[in-house]
Amino acid sequence: MAVETGEALTRSLTYTGALRELRDAQKSAKGVSLYSRYVNRPVGRVLAAGAYRAGLSPNQVTLISAAFSGAAIALVATEPPSWGLAVAVYAALVIGFAFDSADGQLARLLRKGGPAGEWLDHVVDCAKITALHAAVLVTFYRHFALPGDGWLLLPLGFQLAAVLIFFGGLLTDKLKPKRSSAAQAVPAAPSRVRAVALLPVDYGVMCAVFLLLGSERAFRYGYTVLFAVHVVFLAAFLTKWFRELSALPAN
Repeated sequence: MAVETGEALTRSLTYTGALRELRDAQKSAKGVSLYSRYVNRPVGRVLAAGAYRAGLSPNQVTLISAAFSGAAIALVATEPPSWGLAVAVYAALVIGFAFDSADGQLARLLRKGGPAGEWLDHVVDCAKITALHAAVLVTFYRHFALPGDGWLLLPLGFQLAAVLIFFGGLLTDKLKPKRSSAAQAVPAAPSRVRAVALLPVDYGVMCAVFLLLGSERAFRYGYTVLFAVHVVFLAAFLTKWFRELSALPAN
């Protein structure tokens, strides 16, 4: 979530000092899976500290994230599946995801977050989610010997579920009234059980399924299992969000 508002702060911190400041400025881990909490955010923190020392803006870090993700998506759509491709796609997706965490961390370090940067971050996320499943559809059609044409519906269904989870969660957060600063003073400890339960719908786990791209059958079945889990979570999330918003007073 990246954007500049106000004067840029002097970049006087060392790399180690920036890391320390970033650790102290982390967002709450509530509603975050174990992967994002213990892998993606820490890696993003390292990248954010490096971006700070390199003089990059949060928006530039967002665009770097988009470049890595876009390269991975292009490889999925254009290259025939292989184990080498699987590793390259996974690496590019994971690095792009880590930079996606780094842009918001850098913005908080510089105190330069704003609506435009948040908008850019969400637009890139939406494009990434949509294009990734579209690329899977292309590779299914071009490179896989599918048992039947019905398999082509799988990436379309996964794309729908992923976009609804992303957009529904984002919209629900925007529609909920913001808590007062007093209510935010002592945040509740994040649930480890919830963090484990959220792993199947974490984007980092989605990236991992592309490690199976060297085997057509393994990838199809791994992708199918992940899709089925997303459908279950989508139904649970939509029910939960609708109930929460229904309980709010009318405007």
